[in-house]
Amino acid sequence: MKSLTLLVLGALIALPTFAEPTLSGELKTWHQVTLSFAGPEVSETDETNPFTHYRLNVKFHHVATDTTYVIPGHFAADGNAAESSATAGSVWRTHFAPDRVGEWKWTAQFREGRFVAGSQQAAPGKPAGFMDGATGSFTITPTDKTGRDFRAHGRLEYDGTHYPRFAGSGQYFLKQGPDAPENFLSYADFDGTFHDDGHKDHLVKTWSAHERDWREGDPTWQDGKGKAIIGALNYLEKKNMNALSMLTMNVRGDDQNVWPFTDYDTHDRYDVSKLDQWEIVLNHAQTLGLFLNIKLTEMESQGVLDNGGLGLETKLYFREMISRFGHLLALNWNLGEENGEWIPNHPTPPLDSISRRAIAEWWQTYNPYNHLVVIHNGFPYDDMMGPAGHLDGIALQIGPYAANRVVQHWRNTSAAAGRPWIVGHDEHGPADYALPPDDIDPDHLPSRQGALWGAMLGGAWGNEWYFGYKHPHSDLTCEDWRTRDRFWEMAAHALDFFANNELPFWSLHPANTLVNRDDAYV
Repeated sequence: MKSLTLLVLGALIALPTFAEPTLSGELKTWHQVTLSFAGPEVSETDETNPFTHYRLNVKFHHVATDTTYVIPGHFAADGNAAESSATAGSVWRTHFAPDRVGEWKWTAQFREGRFVAGSQQAAPGKPAGFMDGATGSFTITPTDKTGRDFRAHGRLEYDGTHYPRFAGSGQYFLKQGPDAPENFLSYADFDGTFHDDGHKDHLVKTWSAHERDWREGDPTWQDGKGKAIIGALNYLEKKNMNALSMLTMNVRGDDQNVWPFTDYDTHDRYDVSKLDQWEIVLNHAQTLGLFLNIKLTEMESQGVLDNGGLGLETKLYFREMISRFGHLLALNWNLGEENGEWIPNHPTPPLDSISRRAIAEWWQTYNPYNHLVVIHNGFPYDDMMGPAGHLDGIALQIGPYAANRVVQHWRNTSAAAGRPWIVGHDEHGPADYALPPDDIDPDHLPSRQGALWGAMLGGAWGNEWYFGYKHPHSDLTCEDWRTRDRFWEMAAHALDFFANNELPFWSLHPANTLVNRDDAYV
């Protein structure tokens, strides 16, 4: 333990003591490095809300290149909450993914005061003692990972073109994988009150069909929980898929079982053990080479926090997501599925153009990493064009045979506005049927011809596959990705086509006019 004292008018005044932090993780580029500090003993339910009353930031400085990252930290209960389900403790934690070899120095800042967690000031409130001002260093060596594991490639970033690129390997990325079920994280083995709170509890999943896909040595928690959802990820990897999609907050939405909070109606206190369990699952996805389309809200939930504004609840939510999952390498922060004011009688206040641009600017300003920032359709994208829109790309929802034309439109329009977008075709219609199970449509002709090849040859960076709502194994009820087993092979063939032929897709452009056929993609 360290202790500091001040001599004031002849009297010794003791400041709060702090213990040396614990440094964990492999000290290699792109690997997760975690600092765990001993801070104040608090609980998720304390009268003084620990999630808003304290702010932990850690500055990581790479000495050789003078590169600095300021990474938000979070309350971690007893430091083992995924296993213990603890709601109280004195552990505070920061995750970091270093991108350079050599010496890194770190400095912790720990502040306290009413609402400091939502502040963007350099030093809000007052010093909170404990780890405030603590310093240290560590040395990073090159990664030893190969293959699909994203630690072999580095962070997936926007580089000003129509395709994202890995900062480590320099490779451009194309994606294929399921967009459904959107309630992927509505899983029975996670902690939390969502199982039996009266909000669509029948939609909570077991993923039991995929327990056979779990492999010895894969992660679990609490004496074997999590095998089925980990197995589901293993199945996608085995089918050569490299992406999946999920909501992280659907209060008032279609499912109403996915949210990071302690309960459905409380939006400024976070379920520490559930979030630690989410992290186990999402970390595993990244080691398998599965990109994460993280949808922060959906149409129904866009106005749940701060009535859709950029207030304390919204900024706290964004901060918690970055602190807990920002170290992951291949993801996009999707600011909203079916976002904006575009239907009559929205269930929560819809975002207007000013709010959409403000939220996108917040992410481009305060997200310490260069993760992709995109938005899904709903209200048209025109208000987000150009550098002032602060978007890296869009996620299209469109009918299959319109994909080629619409992808080209937004590529061309965004480039002309001064900020070329990456364009993903992330939900194809029609909304009721979309991608049927194999036993209903084994050939998947519209999906294969129009959505898959139409989008890819129109210049999209890939597809995610929506399941519709009228089939069995729908967008909300699917718990078995084998229901589309045959289609995953078709989607994998598209990835193989670009990879095996070494096509420089990042420098190619759609050119359908080169042939005299309406149904040809060039």
